[in-house]
Amino acid sequence: MNYWSLIIPILSLALGWFLSHVAGKILVYRVIPSRQQRLAEMIGKAVKAEFSFDGLEKKITDPSNIKSVMPLVESHVDDFLRHKLKEKMPVVGMFIGDKTIQSLKEVFLKEIEELFPQVLQKFAGEIRDRLDIEAEVKNRVTSVSASRMEKSLEPVLGYYRAAGAIIGFAIGSINLLIFYILNK
Repeated sequence: MNYWSLIIPILSLALGWFLSHVAGKILVYRVIPSRQQRLAEMIGKAVKAEFSFDGLEKKITDPSNIKSVMPLVESHVDDFLRHKLKEKMPVVGMFIGDKTIQSLKEVFLKEIEELFPQVLQKFAGEIRDRLDIEAEVKNRVTSVSASRMEKSLEPVLGYYRAAGAIIGFAIGSINLLIFYILNK
């Protein structure tokens, strides 16, 4: 048995990895950029078909989401009544104490809690009217550079190269096996 012939599967592995690496580079730097516009159009149409503004509007106006931001709103209202109002209107600041501030804050927060869903629903409607999701996705996809695409696809390309190496090793091993069977 010639031990040098055992290098055939190793060379086939290296060749399989190298060819997969080159094919990945050609795909990322030549094939995809030449079809990037068409891909962008297809992805834009798919996103537009699947994206639901109604779902977004429901999530934005969901009472639990509004409740989750109320502590932030409360702290801003409190800061406004305790500090900013007194700075802007010192005379008013002289006549309001903690009890009045607390009462005002409760009234403001109740009004804001009632107003938020309407404002957010209006906001979602404005987004629906102004945002062309298909065009936005298309512009984003066409603006992706080949090097950025390669970085994004690196995990997939790594599997692609590993598969090429495994297939190369398998082919080299099969060739070696056939070679030994025919030379017995």
